[in-house]
Amino acid sequence: MHRTKPFNQRLYQCVFSLAKTSLLLLICMLGHSFSANANSLSQAKRMHDRLVGVPPSEPVLQEMRALIEAGDPLAAASIAMQNPSFYNITLKHWISPWTNEEGDIFAPLNDYSATVIGIIRDDLDFRLILSGDLIYTGATAGVPSYAVDNNDHYAALEQRGIDLSTALIQNTQSALLGLPPEATAGVMTTRAGAKAFFKDGTNRAMLRFTLINHLCTDLEALKDTSLPPDRIRQDLSRSPGGDSRIFANSCAGCHSGMDPLAQAFAYYEYNYDVDSDPQGENGRLQYNRTGENDPDTGTRVTKKHRINANNFPFGYVIEDDRWDNYWRQGINQTLGWSTQLQGYGYGAKSMGEELANSQKFAHCQVSKVFENICLRPAQDAADWQLIDEVSRQFMQSGYLMKPVFAATANYCKGE
Repeated sequence: MHRTKPFNQRLYQCVFSLAKTSLLLLICMLGHSFSANANSLSQAKRMHDRLVGVPPSEPVLQEMRALIEAGDPLAAASIAMQNPSFYNITLKHWISPWTNEEGDIFAPLNDYSATVIGIIRDDLDFRLILSGDLIYTGATAGVPSYAVDNNDHYAALEQRGIDLSTALIQNTQSALLGLPPEATAGVMTTRAGAKAFFKDGTNRAMLRFTLINHLCTDLEALKDTSLPPDRIRQDLSRSPGGDSRIFANSCAGCHSGMDPLAQAFAYYEYNYDVDSDPQGENGRLQYNRTGENDPDTGTRVTKKHRINANNFPFGYVIEDDRWDNYWRQGINQTLGWSTQLQGYGYGAKSMGEELANSQKFAHCQVSKVFENICLRPAQDAADWQLIDEVSRQFMQSGYLMKPVFAATANYCKGE
């Protein structure tokens, strides 16, 4: 015979069942909340670590977490970038490889790297790195003054661990280096830039490494054998190894575009004592002003631009610093040259403006930030879509770099 449970027992079981369900629901809700909080906390920490390279303090971490939870991750990134290590570590290591042919990330602080750091800190138009009459030095007592023939000033700043977020002050190259304002061209005419890329050679290195560092492309990728070879200098043999096909199918493809642009550096030299100072540690940038002629050429054009003339006497002879961008034609139109510029001019400043106003310049900066902050190159459609979008914002916002770092850190904070 079936027996019915007493009412009190059935009531107890009913209450217990409801309590159990509510408890499970509460645990679920708490678990979701804990997961969300833990997720925002880990995102804040990851964002800070990627941008700064050192752990955040607890108050900073909590402030960043709150901003992420409030839907403002870019503000959280801005909080992180207030840490001095963003300038002394992240930016310094990011920029240092550009200052030398070896791409050494641990190269000493110098006027090239300090100037780029200062431009980013002060929210200046980043295109000025290739055309501006500016240079950043340290406003700190007890360190050697800036000198045109050594790096002692910046070496002392780095050895003392000076906070670059506050110590750097903006000066002009025309005042400190004695260059005419029209001869200044951002990092290309800093002492460190000259030591790395004007030392010896034919000054083509300055163009090549500017393309590598600031347009993310090397000459091989720009090779175009359809361009006229009329501006290729005398020092390049037209039959290397006795085979003219090598010149026509290989050498001309790079030099036909490179030589007309590199002519912008015709008046520059890096002077140093080869015997007593073979590495050029105490050398200095030289620029031939109007009326200052090279004794070997009889013009403002420096001797290095006329060397090995017997390799092909019928080649182009440089008479001035007129440059032309042949890459505006042919396959390299895809670099996105500005329609607001003429594509030719005189001197390094206007040539730097030509490069910095290309779409490739903007895209390159964002791509480099992506790899630096996300710790990997772009690898799928979502990554490239992010880079394209941030590149557009970069150009539309006046070429400010800190928003690029913030947007990239936000994108990678969940990885």
